[in-house]
Amino acid sequence: MITPETIQQLIEQGMTTESVEVSGGEGKYIAEVVSNAFDGLTLIKRHKMVYACVNDEIASGALHALTIVAKTPDGQS
Repeated sequence: MITPETIQQLIEQGMTTESVEVSGGEGKYIAEVVSNAFDGLTLIKRHKMVYACVNDEIASGALHALTIVAKTPDGQS
């Protein structure tokens, strides 16, 4: 089973972030991601960026559900 720490590492390795916090368990997690890379992007594009970092885990079934809160450093969500 995947851990919140592993998900956090995958997101941090897959994109430039200011901060990442992941909570949850048993295949269902919440990722709060703050990144300058989100500036000017729609919510859907922000989510796609985060999902791209963990797609292999979703495909394998290790990660069942991921709720994403994607913001810029100035708080735009």
